[in-house]
Amino acid sequence: MTSATPVVIYPPDEGGGRRVRVAERILGRAYSTSDVARLLQEVGLQSWDEMDVVRSALIEWRGGGPGVWTR
Repeated sequence: MTSATPVVIYPPDEGGGRRVRVAERILGRAYSTSDVARLLQEVGLQSWDEMDVVRSALIEWRGGGPGVWTR
């Protein structure tokens, strides 16, 4: 993954998890911005942290921004 690859964070599910997708690949489910950062680190963005997740224009937040983790 490159830092130019779009990331989609889907709306929270019933349990408060949000699917995280990079390109056509679902990376997993996140329950916080730190989970999103960890998933992105696992696919090559090792230097990313929670603040990168919150600020990045490469991330498309669906169903609420980085502060929304419940329905």
